[in-house]
Amino acid sequence: MAWMISLTISVAAFLAPALWNGFALVFFDTGGYVRRVLVMELTPGRSLFYGLFLWASSFGWWSFYGPILGQALGSVWLIHLMLRCHDLPASPRATALFCFGLSLVTGISWYADQLMPDVLVPLAVLALWLLGFRWQKLAKFEGVGLVAIALLGLLSHMSGMALAIGLALITLAARFVLRRRNWSLSVNWLPPVAVVVASLVLMPLLHLALVGKATYTPGGPVYIFGRLVQAGIAQRWLTEHCPVPGIKLCTLQDRIPNTGDEFLWGESSPFKNLGEWSGAADAELGLLVKACLKAYPGAVAWTALQATFHQMVMVKSGDQLSEIHNDTRNVFTNLLPSHVAKAFNAARQQQGGLTQSLIETVNQVHVPVAHLSLLSLLLVIGWGLRSGRHDLAAAALFIFIALLGNAFICGALSNPHDRYQGRLAWLAPLVVGMATVCWWQLRAKKPQC
Repeated sequence: MAWMISLTISVAAFLAPALWNGFALVFFDTGGYVRRVLVMELTPGRSLFYGLFLWASSFGWWSFYGPILGQALGSVWLIHLMLRCHDLPASPRATALFCFGLSLVTGISWYADQLMPDVLVPLAVLALWLLGFRWQKLAKFEGVGLVAIALLGLLSHMSGMALAIGLALITLAARFVLRRRNWSLSVNWLPPVAVVVASLVLMPLLHLALVGKATYTPGGPVYIFGRLVQAGIAQRWLTEHCPVPGIKLCTLQDRIPNTGDEFLWGESSPFKNLGEWSGAADAELGLLVKACLKAYPGAVAWTALQATFHQMVMVKSGDQLSEIHNDTRNVFTNLLPSHVAKAFNAARQQQGGLTQSLIETVNQVHVPVAHLSLLSLLLVIGWGLRSGRHDLAAAALFIFIALLGNAFICGALSNPHDRYQGRLAWLAPLVVGMATVCWWQLRAKKPQC
């Protein structure tokens, strides 16, 4: 009964925005994930695997509360495991308090309630931490569950896979570093490395089986070129080198906008002349990315560093959750069952009820908490080392590296957006909260900590 009450409170807290909205929250990209399953084809930046997750968890497009319920339950379970595997209070009451607190001061519920793979990225980070550093605390079924969640997160977005590769390398490095130090922390590198290798092998194999193409989710060069447009580097190269045989953008460079978003999504962007997201532009844009790197390595590196810093502090919740998402509206209205279309169009978000003022009010709490918690991770590292809580010090360092790596992947290799960093921002308050509980227990001389 205690766990039933705890789960009810925790899940209700994480589902609060969707319950208020009357439907799961949607983004511009949501329709693309659904469409991947309807037509069974690949398209840049839209994972077929997350589309399949939406189809399965909604019981064949019957109810879209299924996917967000699954995402909320996964979040509650990972938070509970983090508490228990670090020997902190993990009772029904403690778990519910942590979940409820995170729902109030962070954006976790805003990401758990979206029909987007964003929430799976931080869950994959926690899963890799537990598999690599708290393996001895896990039951067999828990290890299997963590592997499943991590794989889903990696297969659902290429940025999650890139981040996991970096974290697997960090886990390997930690094993060698800790051998030389007398830390009360063991590292099991095999599970997280196996998850990463499995994702790298499974994605092209499953794509081959499902759509006949042994490849990864396409779109990498396009997003990188958009970042070079944002920095003005692409325009500089075209100005200095055009005309170049085979480079169509030379004849279209006067129409290149000043921002990456306008280049990728603008109605008058020359990207449309190159074939837009059909894949026809990939070869030319990939060639231009390499040319820019060769011609201006210093400028590319410096702007990448700037973009990483900007991405690190851009953590607002509710990024671009407006009612203007024409492709998603078309998919839900015209391609899905009528009862889904009716519920979708009746939701507050589609009626303009998810206003900018509401989002700004929420972010008056979420943003300062995220920034303070990010800085507090450094304090947790120092406190953990001094107090002998090496597990919490290492967890804080692991999460800090994950946040930094995500900022580089999304900021330097694409373009900074609040959504990219905000989806992981709640990890810092989680670890800081765990360290605070442990500090309080040590202060009270309780042996649990």
